[in-house]
Amino acid sequence: MRSPARILAGAVRARRPAVATAGAVLLGVLLPFWVNAFWLSTLVYVLIGALGALGLDVLTGRTGQVSLGHAAFLSIGTYTAAVIGENFALPAVVWIPAAGAVAGIVGAVAAPLAFRLRGLYLAIVTIALVYIVQDAFTVWTTVSGGPGGRSLPTPSFGPLHFAKGLQLGGLVITEDGLYYYLAFLLLGIGMWFVHNLSRSRPGRAMVSVRDRELAAAVLGVNVRRTKTMAFVISSVMAGVAGAMYGSFLGFGQPSQFDLLLSIQYVVMIIVGGMGTLWGPLLGAVFVVGLPNLLQQEGGAIPFLAGGTRTTGIPVADASTVVYGVLLVVFLLLEPRGLVGLGQRMGSLVRRRRAVSPVAGASQFTGEG
Repeated sequence: MRSPARILAGAVRARRPAVATAGAVLLGVLLPFWVNAFWLSTLVYVLIGALGALGLDVLTGRTGQVSLGHAAFLSIGTYTAAVIGENFALPAVVWIPAAGAVAGIVGAVAAPLAFRLRGLYLAIVTIALVYIVQDAFTVWTTVSGGPGGRSLPTPSFGPLHFAKGLQLGGLVITEDGLYYYLAFLLLGIGMWFVHNLSRSRPGRAMVSVRDRELAAAVLGVNVRRTKTMAFVISSVMAGVAGAMYGSFLGFGQPSQFDLLLSIQYVVMIIVGGMGTLWGPLLGAVFVVGLPNLLQQEGGAIPFLAGGTRTTGIPVADASTVVYGVLLVVFLLLEPRGLVGLGQRMGSLVRRRRAVSPVAGASQFTGEG
């Protein structure tokens, strides 16, 4: 019979993920009140980037479809929001879902590429998709405003308009704070959906296609439907992220959605940890937060232009170098990224805790 102490310890271990999630949610709710305006805007970009990276991880990390065309779906979401929110003056409750829906439709149209191509060939075709969509929006001036771009709507939900902020008694939430909570909510919904997806039959089918496509087909997995579903889910999340990104910036230019942006999203999921729930968020913290950190602390870092120093390596170039180095390091040493690194450290700590009582007991009894 198990002792009460062991039963209690097992219950604590079983509820540990729920406790960690509740702690993360509480931290996320309180975080805007602990940071200044600069870091609050950075957090908004982190959450929006994490939502887009979560969608890419469904396609690449969980289904194994290499894509460098994520920026194309971000731009589709941005300009869908611009047309519906600005031209038709509809509220955010309409243009945010519509941005995801239109991007998802385009993703379903592009999905057949994955049926005939894979690996490097699929990556090259998705690169072409970025340039096709970018050029299309450049010349489609009635939608995008041309190379100069166009403005995007500020979210409003009934009487709540983000531009005016929100006051609850003595508590004042600024426009950036409202954007933060909206992005936080959308990311939470996305993570909840992906978590449930991974435990469902379609989610397990995606993993089987990623690991061994031929074996999955032999076992009865509908590979075509599974890849299409992954493309659509990825595109919907990218569209919503694109709508939020453009709205928070206040404008959108076709040149913003280039190949470099797609590569940054790939870096997010690799550094954070492909095929993990928290990896996209951790990767977004690194990819989005690093340039801002270097910008703030550039004056204290040798060989980096920043502060009062006008000579040195520009922050953008330094960030790109760090991205490249860490991308290679994680691919070679820790394919599961920061999440895998944290799991290794946790396992090491648990092993040391398990060994310590045994060693103490051996010394007490004179053994060893």
